[in-house]
Amino acid sequence: MTDSFRAIQISKTDQGQQVQFVELTEADLMEGDVTVAVSHSSVNYKDGLAITGKAPIIRKYPLIPGVDFAGTVTKSSHKNWKPGDQVILNGWGVGEQHHGGFSEMARISGDWLVAVPKGWSPADTMAVGVAGYTAMLCVMALEEQGVKPGDGEILVTGAAGGVGTVSITLLAKLGFKVAASTGRPEESEFLKKLGASTIIDRNEFNVPVKALAKMRWAGAVDSVGSTTLANVISQINNDGTVAACGLAQGMDLPTTVAPFILRGVKLIGINSVTTPLPRRQQAWNRIARDLDLKALAALTTHVKLEDVPHVASEIVAGQVRGRVVVDIR
Repeated sequence: MTDSFRAIQISKTDQGQQVQFVELTEADLMEGDVTVAVSHSSVNYKDGLAITGKAPIIRKYPLIPGVDFAGTVTKSSHKNWKPGDQVILNGWGVGEQHHGGFSEMARISGDWLVAVPKGWSPADTMAVGVAGYTAMLCVMALEEQGVKPGDGEILVTGAAGGVGTVSITLLAKLGFKVAASTGRPEESEFLKKLGASTIIDRNEFNVPVKALAKMRWAGAVDSVGSTTLANVISQINNDGTVAACGLAQGMDLPTTVAPFILRGVKLIGINSVTTPLPRRQQAWNRIARDLDLKALAALTTHVKLEDVPHVASEIVAGQVRGRVVVDIR
Protein backbone atom coordinates (compact mmCIF):
# COMPACT_ATOMS: atom_id res chain seq x y z
CA MET A 1 0.00 0.00 0.00
CA THR A 2 1.37 3.39 -0.93
CA ASP A 3 1.50 6.29 1.50
CA SER A 4 -0.98 8.29 -0.57
CA PHE A 5 -4.58 7.46 -1.44
CA ARG A 6 -7.29 8.80 -3.73
CA ALA A 7 -10.35 10.68 -2.54
CA ILE A 8 -13.04 13.09 -3.65
CA GLN A 9 -12.69 16.39 -1.82
CA ILE A 10 -15.12 19.29 -1.72
CA SER A 11 -13.80 22.78 -1.08
CA LYS A 12 -15.60 26.10 -0.78
CA THR A 13 -14.57 28.99 -3.01
CA ASP A 14 -15.95 32.45 -3.71
CA GLN A 15 -17.77 30.87 -6.66
CA GLY A 16 -19.30 28.12 -4.53
CA GLN A 17 -18.36 24.48 -4.01
CA GLN A 18 -15.51 22.85 -5.92
CA VAL A 19 -15.42 19.07 -6.31
CA GLN A 20 -11.99 17.57 -7.00
CA PHE A 21 -10.24 14.21 -7.14
CA VAL A 22 -7.18 14.48 -4.91
CA GLU A 23 -4.24 12.47 -3.58
CA LEU A 24 -4.01 12.59 0.21
CA THR A 25 -2.04 10.93 2.99
CA GLU A 26 -3.13 9.65 6.39
CA ALA A 27 -1.95 12.94 7.87
CA ASP A 28 -4.87 14.57 6.06
CA LEU A 29 -7.44 12.41 7.83
CA MET A 30 -9.41 13.58 10.86
CA GLU A 31 -9.13 12.28 14.41
CA GLY A 32 -10.26 8.79 15.30
CA ASP A 33 -9.09 5.58 16.93
CA VAL A 34 -9.72 3.27 13.97
CA THR A 35 -8.26 3.53 10.44
CA VAL A 36 -10.03 1.66 7.66
CA ALA A 37 -8.96 0.73 4.14
CA VAL A 38 -12.23 1.55 2.38
CA SER A 39 -13.24 -0.94 -0.31
CA HIS A 40 -16.82 0.19 -0.99
CA SER A 41 -19.18 3.08 -0.45
CA SER A 42 -22.55 4.00 -1.95
CA VAL A 43 -24.29 7.04 -3.39
CA ASN A 44 -27.26 8.13 -1.27
CA TYR A 45 -29.65 11.04 -1.78
CA LYS A 46 -27.83 13.00 0.92
CA ASP A 47 -24.55 12.46 -0.96
CA GLY A 48 -26.21 13.84 -4.07
CA LEU A 49 -27.28 16.96 -2.19
CA ALA A 50 -23.79 17.36 -0.71
CA ILE A 51 -21.86 17.00 -3.97
CA THR A 52 -24.21 19.12 -6.07
CA GLY A 53 -24.52 21.74 -3.32
CA LYS A 54 -28.33 21.60 -3.62
CA ALA A 55 -28.62 21.64 0.17
CA PRO A 56 -26.21 22.68 2.97
CA ILE A 57 -25.22 19.14 3.90
CA ILE A 58 -21.51 19.82 4.33
CA ARG A 59 -20.68 21.69 7.53
CA LYS A 60 -16.89 21.83 7.29
CA TYR A 61 -14.53 22.47 4.35
CA PRO A 62 -12.53 20.98 2.79
CA LEU A 63 -14.31 17.65 3.28
CA ILE A 64 -14.38 14.16 1.80
CA PRO A 65 -18.08 13.38 1.15
CA GLY A 66 -19.77 9.98 1.43
CA VAL A 67 -22.11 9.18 4.33
CA ASP A 68 -21.26 5.49 4.49
CA PHE A 69 -18.51 3.01 3.71
CA ALA A 70 -17.28 -0.51 4.35
CA GLY A 71 -13.79 -1.91 4.46
CA THR A 72 -11.05 -3.51 6.51
CA VAL A 73 -9.46 -2.15 9.68
CA THR A 74 -5.75 -1.40 9.23
CA LYS A 75 -5.02 0.29 12.58
CA SER A 76 -6.96 0.42 15.83
CA SER A 77 -6.58 1.53 19.43
CA HIS A 78 -10.28 0.85 20.08
CA LYS A 79 -11.10 -2.13 22.29
CA ASN A 80 -13.69 -3.57 19.90
CA TRP A 81 -11.67 -3.58 16.69
CA LYS A 82 -8.38 -5.02 15.45
CA PRO A 83 -6.58 -4.99 12.09
CA GLY A 84 -8.28 -7.32 9.65
CA ASP A 85 -11.81 -6.76 10.95
CA GLN A 86 -14.39 -5.97 8.28
CA VAL A 87 -16.58 -3.04 9.33
CA ILE A 88 -19.50 -0.83 8.24
CA LEU A 89 -19.97 2.89 8.87
CA ASN A 90 -23.37 4.59 8.49
CA GLY A 91 -24.10 8.16 9.55
CA TRP A 92 -22.59 9.89 12.61
CA GLY A 93 -21.98 13.05 10.58
CA VAL A 94 -19.50 11.30 8.29
CA GLY A 95 -19.59 12.98 4.90
CA GLU A 96 -21.14 16.04 6.55
CA GLN A 97 -18.64 17.26 9.15
CA HIS A 98 -16.18 14.34 9.28
CA HIS A 99 -14.30 12.94 6.28
CA GLY A 100 -16.44 10.32 4.59
CA GLY A 101 -16.48 7.26 2.40
CA PHE A 102 -15.52 8.52 -1.06
CA SER A 103 -11.89 7.81 -0.22
CA GLU A 104 -9.54 4.84 -0.17
CA MET A 105 -8.82 5.46 3.53
CA ALA A 106 -10.86 6.67 6.48
CA ARG A 107 -10.16 7.37 10.15
CA ILE A 108 -13.12 7.46 12.51
CA SER A 109 -14.29 6.60 16.02
CA GLY A 110 -14.59 2.88 16.65
CA ASP A 111 -17.83 3.63 18.51
CA TRP A 112 -19.43 4.39 15.12
CA LEU A 113 -18.71 1.00 13.55
CA VAL A 114 -20.59 -2.27 13.25
CA ALA A 115 -19.23 -5.55 11.93
CA VAL A 116 -19.96 -6.84 8.44
CA PRO A 117 -22.53 -9.66 8.98
CA LYS A 118 -21.32 -13.22 8.69
CA GLY A 119 -21.62 -14.48 5.14
CA TRP A 120 -21.79 -10.96 3.72
CA SER A 121 -19.08 -8.99 1.91
CA PRO A 122 -18.34 -5.25 2.32
CA ALA A 123 -19.83 -4.78 -1.17
CA ASP A 124 -23.05 -6.47 -0.03
CA THR A 125 -23.34 -4.11 2.93
CA MET A 126 -22.98 -1.06 0.70
CA ALA A 127 -25.70 -2.40 -1.58
CA VAL A 128 -27.75 -1.88 1.58
CA GLY A 129 -25.93 1.30 2.68
CA VAL A 130 -27.53 4.11 4.66
CA ALA A 131 -30.67 3.94 2.50
CA GLY A 132 -31.25 0.24 3.08
CA TYR A 133 -30.34 0.44 6.75
CA THR A 134 -32.84 3.31 7.07
CA ALA A 135 -35.44 1.16 5.32
CA MET A 136 -34.88 -1.57 7.90
CA LEU A 137 -35.34 0.94 10.73
CA CYS A 138 -38.64 1.97 9.10
CA VAL A 139 -39.85 -1.62 8.84
CA MET A 140 -38.88 -2.28 12.46
CA ALA A 141 -40.83 0.84 13.51
CA LEU A 142 -43.97 -0.41 11.74
CA GLU A 143 -43.64 -3.81 13.40
CA GLU A 144 -43.06 -2.31 16.83
CA GLN A 145 -46.25 -0.25 16.49
CA GLY A 146 -48.18 -3.45 15.87
CA VAL A 147 -48.57 -3.28 12.08
CA LYS A 148 -49.04 -6.81 10.73
CA PRO A 149 -49.35 -8.24 7.20
CA GLY A 150 -53.04 -8.99 7.73
CA ASP A 151 -53.86 -5.37 8.57
CA GLY A 152 -53.83 -4.16 4.99
CA GLU A 153 -51.58 -2.66 2.35
CA ILE A 154 -48.36 -0.77 3.18
CA LEU A 155 -47.57 2.28 1.05
CA VAL A 156 -43.97 3.05 0.11
CA THR A 157 -43.35 6.52 -1.34
CA GLY A 158 -40.28 7.38 -3.39
CA ALA A 159 -40.50 3.74 -4.33
CA ALA A 160 -37.80 3.64 -7.02
CA GLY A 161 -35.16 5.23 -4.76
CA GLY A 162 -32.76 3.57 -2.35
CA VAL A 163 -34.99 3.55 0.74
CA GLY A 164 -38.02 2.69 -1.35
CA THR A 165 -36.59 -0.29 -3.21
CA VAL A 166 -35.14 -1.90 -0.09
CA SER A 167 -38.36 -1.22 1.86
CA ILE A 168 -40.43 -2.96 -0.83
CA THR A 169 -38.06 -5.93 -0.87
CA LEU A 170 -38.10 -6.28 2.93
CA LEU A 171 -41.85 -5.81 3.35
CA ALA A 172 -42.67 -8.30 0.59
CA LYS A 173 -40.31 -10.88 2.12
CA LEU A 174 -42.06 -10.41 5.48
CA GLY A 175 -45.45 -11.09 3.93
CA PHE A 176 -46.84 -7.57 3.56
CA LYS A 177 -48.83 -6.42 0.55
CA VAL A 178 -47.00 -3.37 -0.78
CA ALA A 179 -48.19 -0.38 -2.82
CA ALA A 180 -45.37 1.54 -4.52
CA SER A 181 -45.75 5.27 -5.21
CA THR A 182 -43.47 6.58 -7.97
CA GLY A 183 -43.25 9.34 -10.52
CA ARG A 184 -41.52 6.99 -12.94
CA PRO A 185 -44.08 4.70 -14.57
CA GLU A 186 -41.31 3.09 -16.62
CA GLU A 187 -40.10 1.50 -13.37
CA SER A 188 -43.41 -0.29 -12.72
CA GLU A 189 -42.23 -3.75 -13.80
CA PHE A 190 -38.99 -3.35 -11.85
CA LEU A 191 -40.94 -2.45 -8.69
CA LYS A 192 -43.31 -5.37 -9.18
CA LYS A 193 -40.35 -7.74 -9.47
CA LEU A 194 -39.12 -6.42 -6.11
CA GLY A 195 -42.47 -7.34 -4.56
CA ALA A 196 -44.86 -4.41 -5.05
CA SER A 197 -48.40 -5.51 -5.87
CA THR A 198 -49.78 -2.06 -6.70
CA ILE A 199 -48.16 0.87 -8.54
CA ILE A 200 -49.49 4.37 -7.79
CA ASP A 201 -48.68 7.65 -9.53
CA ARG A 202 -47.02 9.94 -7.01
CA ASN A 203 -49.15 12.84 -8.27
CA GLU A 204 -52.06 11.31 -6.34
CA PHE A 205 -50.29 12.55 -3.20
CA ASN A 206 -49.31 15.95 -4.55
CA VAL A 207 -52.76 17.52 -4.20
CA PRO A 208 -54.37 19.83 -1.58
CA VAL A 209 -54.42 18.00 1.76
CA LYS A 210 -57.69 16.97 3.39
CA ALA A 211 -57.78 16.76 7.17
CA LEU A 212 -59.16 13.23 6.80
CA ALA A 213 -59.25 11.39 3.48
CA LYS A 214 -60.53 7.91 2.71
CA MET A 215 -58.60 5.30 4.68
CA ARG A 216 -56.38 3.23 2.39
CA TRP A 217 -53.20 2.08 4.15
CA ALA A 218 -52.33 0.06 7.24
CA GLY A 219 -48.97 1.79 7.31
CA ALA A 220 -46.44 3.62 5.19
CA VAL A 221 -42.74 4.22 4.68
CA ASP A 222 -42.20 7.80 3.49
CA SER A 223 -38.96 9.30 2.20
CA VAL A 224 -40.60 12.28 0.47
CA GLY A 225 -42.07 14.52 3.19
CA SER A 226 -44.06 17.72 2.59
CA THR A 227 -47.45 17.50 0.86
CA THR A 228 -46.95 13.84 -0.01
CA LEU A 229 -46.45 12.86 3.63
CA ALA A 230 -49.39 15.00 4.72
CA ASN A 231 -51.68 13.27 2.21
CA VAL A 232 -50.40 9.86 3.24
CA ILE A 233 -51.12 10.60 6.92
CA SER A 234 -54.69 11.61 6.03
CA GLN A 235 -55.24 8.19 4.36
CA ILE A 236 -53.86 5.89 7.09
CA ASN A 237 -56.25 3.39 8.66
CA ASN A 238 -57.31 3.66 12.30
CA ASP A 239 -54.30 3.04 14.58
CA GLY A 240 -51.98 2.73 11.59
CA THR A 241 -48.38 3.96 11.49
CA VAL A 242 -46.22 6.04 9.16
CA ALA A 243 -42.41 5.81 9.36
CA ALA A 244 -40.98 9.08 8.02
CA CYS A 245 -37.31 9.21 7.01
CA GLY A 246 -36.83 11.70 4.18
CA LEU A 247 -37.54 15.09 2.64
CA ALA A 248 -37.14 14.69 -1.10
CA GLN A 249 -40.17 16.95 -1.68
CA GLY A 250 -39.54 19.32 1.22
CA MET A 251 -39.22 19.79 4.98
CA ASP A 252 -42.69 21.26 5.51
CA LEU A 253 -45.66 19.17 6.68
CA PRO A 254 -49.02 20.82 5.86
CA THR A 255 -51.24 18.54 7.94
CA THR A 256 -53.70 18.80 10.85
CA VAL A 257 -54.05 16.98 14.16
CA ALA A 258 -57.20 15.20 12.89
CA PRO A 259 -55.56 11.90 11.81
CA PHE A 260 -53.73 11.66 15.13
CA ILE A 261 -56.64 12.40 17.50
CA LEU A 262 -59.55 10.98 15.49
CA ARG A 263 -57.92 7.89 13.98
CA GLY A 264 -55.02 7.24 16.32
CA VAL A 265 -52.49 7.47 13.49
CA LYS A 266 -48.88 7.32 14.64
CA LEU A 267 -46.07 9.22 12.91
CA ILE A 268 -42.69 7.73 13.78
CA GLY A 269 -39.57 9.68 12.87
CA ILE A 270 -36.56 7.65 11.73
CA ASN A 271 -33.13 9.09 12.57
CA SER A 272 -30.51 6.88 10.98
CA VAL A 273 -27.58 9.24 11.66
CA THR A 274 -27.08 8.95 15.43
CA THR A 275 -28.94 5.72 16.09
CA PRO A 276 -27.54 4.12 19.28
CA LEU A 277 -25.23 1.15 18.70
CA PRO A 278 -27.60 -1.55 20.07
CA ARG A 279 -30.33 -0.40 17.70
CA ARG A 280 -27.87 -0.33 14.78
CA GLN A 281 -26.74 -3.85 15.52
CA GLN A 282 -30.35 -4.98 15.77
CA ALA A 283 -31.08 -3.42 12.36
CA TRP A 284 -28.06 -5.04 10.71
CA ASN A 285 -28.91 -8.41 12.27
CA ARG A 286 -32.40 -8.11 10.77
CA ILE A 287 -30.96 -7.07 7.39
CA ALA A 288 -28.72 -10.14 7.34
CA ARG A 289 -31.71 -12.33 8.24
CA ASP A 290 -34.50 -10.80 6.15
CA LEU A 291 -32.86 -9.34 3.04
CA ASP A 292 -32.09 -11.87 0.35
CA LEU A 293 -28.73 -11.23 -1.31
CA LYS A 294 -30.04 -12.18 -4.76
CA ALA A 295 -32.93 -9.74 -4.37
CA LEU A 296 -30.47 -7.10 -3.22
CA ALA A 297 -28.26 -7.67 -6.28
CA ALA A 298 -31.29 -7.13 -8.53
CA LEU A 299 -31.73 -3.56 -7.33
CA THR A 300 -28.03 -2.63 -7.25
CA THR A 301 -25.62 -1.14 -9.78
CA HIS A 302 -21.86 -0.65 -9.35
CA VAL A 303 -19.80 2.40 -10.32
CA LYS A 304 -16.24 3.63 -9.84
CA LEU A 305 -15.09 6.54 -7.69
CA GLU A 306 -14.70 8.65 -10.85
CA ASP A 307 -18.41 8.21 -11.59
CA VAL A 308 -19.67 9.59 -8.28
CA PRO A 309 -20.16 13.29 -9.24
CA HIS A 310 -22.25 12.29 -12.26
CA VAL A 311 -24.33 9.81 -10.24
CA ALA A 312 -24.78 12.47 -7.53
CA SER A 313 -26.41 14.77 -10.08
CA GLU A 314 -28.61 11.95 -11.36
CA ILE A 315 -29.83 10.92 -7.91
CA VAL A 316 -30.88 14.49 -7.05
CA ALA A 317 -32.72 14.67 -10.39
CA GLY A 318 -34.61 11.47 -9.55
CA GLN A 319 -32.93 9.50 -12.34
CA VAL A 320 -31.37 6.73 -10.22
CA ARG A 321 -33.27 3.59 -9.29
CA GLY A 322 -32.37 1.27 -6.45
CA ARG A 323 -28.93 1.30 -4.91
CA VAL A 324 -25.58 2.42 -6.34
CA VAL A 325 -22.43 0.85 -4.89
CA VAL A 326 -19.10 2.62 -5.37
CA ASP A 327 -16.19 0.22 -5.87
CA ILE A 328 -13.52 2.39 -4.29
CA ARG A 329 -10.49 0.22 -5.00
